[in-house]
Amino acid sequence: MNSDHKEVARILTTVSELCDASLSIEQAIQQLIKWTKADKKVTPLKDIQGLIWESGYASGDFFGHIYEDAFRNLSLWKSRGVDLNVFSSGSVKAQKLLFSHTHYGDLSSLFSGFYDTNMGAKQSDSAYLRITQDMGFTPTEVLFLSDVISELDAAEQAGLDTILLARDLGGPPTPTHHKIANSFDEVIV
Repeated sequence: MNSDHKEVARILTTVSELCDASLSIEQAIQQLIKWTKADKKVTPLKDIQGLIWESGYASGDFFGHIYEDAFRNLSLWKSRGVDLNVFSSGSVKAQKLLFSHTHYGDLSSLFSGFYDTNMGAKQSDSAYLRITQDMGFTPTEVLFLSDVISELDAAEQAGLDTILLARDLGGPPTPTHHKIANSFDEVIV
């Protein structure tokens, strides 16, 4: 256990604060496990996952998964001067680790910015407004891609253009008014 590690100790303290209780290390771990099982997008959970992933990437135990069409199109868009940014429920640290340890090599230089739930919940339009402001764009200049309709709805409420990435939805997507793409090859930027 790395509870004496400065960053881990900070994360465990944040778990206690979010639970509004003084949790033991074991109780904080159990809370993190509960959040994992419930697929909660809670910042301390994403932070601890980032630390775990850092260790796994550094040891070569795993790589960031990037679809070939995503790699190809992201590279093409970047070469055309498109400003690419990531907004994920995974921590900024985890995002950078994923994109710097892919089977295609280090792709982190493709991106101008990385954003996480410190900007706000992905289902909150205010998060998208903060991000577009930080990027130096107006919302109408930004295209947001996601496989989660509630995120697309929030981005659209903030004024962003949206596309539902339907590749991994396990069947036809839920009916939606958002544009739909089954791969990055279908996205026009």
